[in-house]
Amino acid sequence: MSNTGSNLDRLRRGNLAAVLRIVHRAQQVSRAQITASTGLYRSTVGALVTELESLGLVIEGEPEATNRVGRPSPVVRPAPEVVALAVNPEVDAITVGVVGLGARVEHRVRLPVSSPATVERTVGLVAELMSAGDSGPLEGRRVVGVGVAVPGLVRAADGLVRWAPHLGWRDVPIAALLEEAVGVPAAADNDASLGALAEHLFGVGQGVDDLVYVNGGPSGIGGGVIAGGRPLRGAGGYAGEIGHNRPGVRGSEDRLSDSGALEDEVSRARLLAVLGLTEADEPTLARALLSSRDDAVRGELDRQRAILGTALSNAANVLNPSLIVLGGFLATILASDPERLAALVASQTLPPAAEDLRLDAAALAEDRLLIGAAELVFAPLLADPAAGPRR
Repeated sequence: MSNTGSNLDRLRRGNLAAVLRIVHRAQQVSRAQITASTGLYRSTVGALVTELESLGLVIEGEPEATNRVGRPSPVVRPAPEVVALAVNPEVDAITVGVVGLGARVEHRVRLPVSSPATVERTVGLVAELMSAGDSGPLEGRRVVGVGVAVPGLVRAADGLVRWAPHLGWRDVPIAALLEEAVGVPAAADNDASLGALAEHLFGVGQGVDDLVYVNGGPSGIGGGVIAGGRPLRGAGGYAGEIGHNRPGVRGSEDRLSDSGALEDEVSRARLLAVLGLTEADEPTLARALLSSRDDAVRGELDRQRAILGTALSNAANVLNPSLIVLGGFLATILASDPERLAALVASQTLPPAAEDLRLDAAALAEDRLLIGAAELVFAPLLADPAAGPRR
């Protein structure tokens, strides 16, 4: 019996996935560019775009006017109604976003909490948003699923939160709880791993195959690694926990914690304290730090910068990235004196590994973790659009 039909179907589905991924990554792209990227015939690309449009995953529109001779190629964009809910529970707030294909953060709300976000409050908040339906930010939207960026160790196989110490979560099946509560697929992963993925796909790390992403948030410091163009996960999905490393602190006067762990020395809470603040979102904290002329604030930034430089050089020596991306309050430490931090890293990194190494701030700013969480949700759809949700 011939299996030609099934082979052709697999080929078609694979081509559909390739085209949707291109549209998703590019955010808008012409048919001609898709043809050039895939190597498929123009007629084949046209048929694939038409099928994706019928599935409600892309829209095709008139091209922008150009000076080129000939008929311009139609432009393909992600369908705006297809979205994911992205959630980031933290010790000081729960942030929820509506994220569309193409990394469009259409709605984001940060709800401060007086104590670390509980599982019940996180699930309840998502359920409230879903139940609001057409009267809220989900009006006219098709929710593909819910993605959660968790500041802790998350088992890659099933999204079980093994340990999020700052939240007090241990062995929490957050994905399963959300699926039961809202009736759509859910997935969870470590927040910094998702930040690394988002910056690699849509941010400052686009086109970079080897990068280290280090996230500084209310819960501490986490890391994610892209190696050879792919996420480096480790045996259980726990790779990248740079915040629990203990970089050498050169002077005893610079060490403020008993543990000596990076996230206890380089600390958002310590920066808030020296500013006299009890709570602040990322932009507010950045403005306060960068505009301050207080010697105590500058001294604390200098102290944290020196310890961070040692930690980053350790990562550079072990992983040999071409780019280190800093997110959250770590991006502000970088911005406060980029030349000094770069010099500190270079001075402690093996010279050949330091030659082409650069440091940069996360380009996606506050949206980076939400975009990464949405990628968890979109991954099955991008892998097989024909099997995805219908209108």
